[in-house]
Amino acid sequence: MKYTEEHEWLRVEDDLVVVGITEHASTQLGDIVFIELPDTGTMVAKDDEVVVIESVKAASDILAPLDGEIVEVNEALVDAPSAINEDAVGNGWMFKLKVEDLSAMDEMMDEAAYKKFIE
Repeated sequence: MKYTEEHEWLRVEDDLVVVGITEHASTQLGDIVFIELPDTGTMVAKDDEVVVIESVKAASDILAPLDGEIVEVNEALVDAPSAINEDAVGNGWMFKLKVEDLSAMDEMMDEAAYKKFIE
């Protein structure tokens, strides 16, 4: 897994990149009560706003970590956004991206670097 400074995690599955927010981010946000997911087929560029999350504490935009196409979204989160709090790096994934160049992830943080980043 790789991590961004925006507290997103990325995991490669087959030829897709699965994206969610880290446990640290979900803890900081508090209880998540609403999520707005992108439409499948949407082309995104790195740093585009793609997801809106609302918690009891704040509203946050989740940015695209890479250029690509949204090929799948986690529809279960619409009815149960709290799944992000319960299992941020598992069932709380948000969307899957098809990217042209996976090497763009090489510059992202690994788990050890991310843990240092949030200390």
